Amino acid sequence: MKRDFLTITDLSRQELAGLLRLSAQGKRAHSFGRRALFGKTVALVFQKPSVRTRVSFQVAINQLGGSPIYLGHDDVQVGTREPVKDVARTLSRYVDGIVLRTFGHGVVEEFARYASVPVINGLSDLHHPCQALADLLTVQERFGRLRGVTLAYVGDGNNVLHSLLGAAGLSGMHVRAATPKGYEPDWGIWKEALASSPDHVTFDFSHDPRRAVRGADVIYTDVWASMGREHERAMRLKAFRNFQVNRRLVSGAKPRAIVLHCLPAHRGEEIAEDVLESPRSLVFAQAENRLHAQKALLMMLLRKGRKT
Repeated sequence: MKRDFLTITDLSRQELAGLLRLSAQGKRAHSFGRRALFGKTVALVFQKPSVRTRVSFQVAINQLGGSPIYLGHDDVQVGTREPVKDVARTLSRYVDGIVLRTFGHGVVEEFARYASVPVINGLSDLHHPCQALADLLTVQERFGRLRGVTLAYVGDGNNVLHSLLGAAGLSGMHVRAATPKGYEPDWGIWKEALASSPDHVTFDFSHDPRRAVRGADVIYTDVWASMGREHERAMRLKAFRNFQVNRRLVSGAKPRAIVLHCLPAHRGEEIAEDVLESPRSLVFAQAENRLHAQKALLMMLLRKGRKT
């Protein structure tokens, strides 16, 4: 039976821990899994452009012995030139797996419903689960654990935060989030993550970035106007002006706290240049970890017991 990865909570706690172990193992041994996807083809269907998601998946598939096929917006106009269900069923006849990067999360769900091969959510407006896997791997590398680590998210209550909430519940991290008024996360996702989390995990929300960051181990931010929100840029710059991750804000965190950003970054907006380039910043290690986490994910979904 095929398995999809649409949100981080599609994994159990045990599966997430196993994926992170496999990611770390693959990072240490570059030849690890080199034939895991031998003879398999994976379609990368991207309705939104990308650097990290596209390159990391293409390299991951190649390193695992498979073949990636990139299909951009001009190649496959999902839901416009032809229905989502038709694209899903057609591609399923050609390939062994599909990575979909799109806008509405409903498109991802419909695509997975009709596809007969595994579907991976490369990003939707509601969730960014592959990013969350890389984030957890980065935090675990730095602290040697996830349980009990406090992550402070400062900025827009977007898909990145939604996936971090689910990841925290699975891994035992605490999350504090601070957004401007009117830019809060989806409360349904917040409540679902809270309800499914162990008793020792805490979630805290406020409109005060200093409260969120105080004593935190990890400070995480993202762009203030995500892809598709560019028309709101001027309004958002005004609303978010007190939410920049700068040296003053970072000084309220623990001395060994790290700074994360899923990139691309708008230096001087959501994050100050000197913070992004500081020793605290692990954003490029975080970007590299997209490759290692996604290799482990592809092996879990597509290998079907093939020995490496």
